Amino acid sequence: MNSSHTMMRAQDYIALEDEYGAHNYHPLDVVIERGQGVWLYDVDGRRYLDFLSAYSAINQGHVHPRILAAMVAQAEKLTLTSRAFRNDQLPLLYKELADLTGYGMSLLMNSGAEAVETAIKLARKWAVQVKGIPRDQAEIIVFDGNFHGRTVTVISFSTEPAYRGDFGPFTPGFVAVPFGDLAGVEQAITPRTAAILFEPIQGEGGVIIPPPGFLAGLQRICRQHNMLLIADEIQTGLGRTGRLFACDYEDVKPDVMILGKALSGGFYPVSAVLADPSILGLFTPGEHGSTFGGNPLGAAIAREALKVLIEENMIENSARMGEYLQEQLAEISSPHIKEVRGKGLLVGLELKASTGGARRFCEALADLGILAKDTRQNVIRFAPPLIIDRETLDWALERVRTVFQKL
Repeated sequence: MNSSHTMMRAQDYIALEDEYGAHNYHPLDVVIERGQGVWLYDVDGRRYLDFLSAYSAINQGHVHPRILAAMVAQAEKLTLTSRAFRNDQLPLLYKELADLTGYGMSLLMNSGAEAVETAIKLARKWAVQVKGIPRDQAEIIVFDGNFHGRTVTVISFSTEPAYRGDFGPFTPGFVAVPFGDLAGVEQAITPRTAAILFEPIQGEGGVIIPPPGFLAGLQRICRQHNMLLIADEIQTGLGRTGRLFACDYEDVKPDVMILGKALSGGFYPVSAVLADPSILGLFTPGEHGSTFGGNPLGAAIAREALKVLIEENMIENSARMGEYLQEQLAEISSPHIKEVRGKGLLVGLELKASTGGARRFCEALADLGILAKDTRQNVIRFAPPLIIDRETLDWALERVRTVFQKL
């Protein structure tokens, strides 16, 4: 088997995947074998700059040595106990999350979507127990263009027809309003409204940045109407936008914070819901859980992933490099480019509708050694690991300019 494995080339892996794997993704046809820092290497020996960072899960860079060491050390001792028993890593992660974020309590899950589901359950429980909304009546306000995951409840409030398709019937209890529209939020509130669930920047929606004051406005509305403000910072959080949280730009502290992706530096699925005990303390034993949630391996990895993010000044670097990247992209003169927008190293380059979509630009970039991803047809998302330096950005920008001169 080993000898045949070494003989395989990219097209062989692609053929296997297409034959035996469900076709629920449409990846670029590069087959990655290993990663180091900001670089990826394919099975044919080509090197690429990672300009997606696994949708911000790889903020700390690929195979960060400190996180790897923490993972290996823990894996040699203990990987899983379930939450039927306690372990010696989870309490330390709880405390370190509280110290870092200022939230008094957290609940650990695995995937981002699981954390969103947890926050929805929490908001509904709070609605009944604290706000006094009758059981099964609570409503949550969400936004057009949102992306919070792929579970049936989460797609129930997606406004993207492709995500909903044949997957109904859907979970009730959600009201969608235009992103950035505070007046629309006010109009959607009823006595049954329990919470507002939002992304500070809609990443999957095309790196859509709301108008200034929007997040602060949401916080004000929630306080006025006794509602929970729930931030999904799975993609924007942990340094991606040049602050610990994107909400920090408006000095907003949501009642509930949802984290995932970079919480483990890309080594393992780890997600978290953070809130104060007056909210998260409402859960009682047996009401929610996950076999792998809060496992010692995930907890040890997350502890180190958070430490390197802070100790290696990745958040400050994201702010500096992001500003430079946006400035340079904005100077590219091309009839195809409509707008460059972003915060920190979460940057969207929107193409005019007449260009025929962003995918061919991503394919052309891949040919020149840059891996980026199109979203919402016309947007190229640039989101390299937060460890990237100016020299590497210049290398990338040269190739981005070349693509826009050619296409």
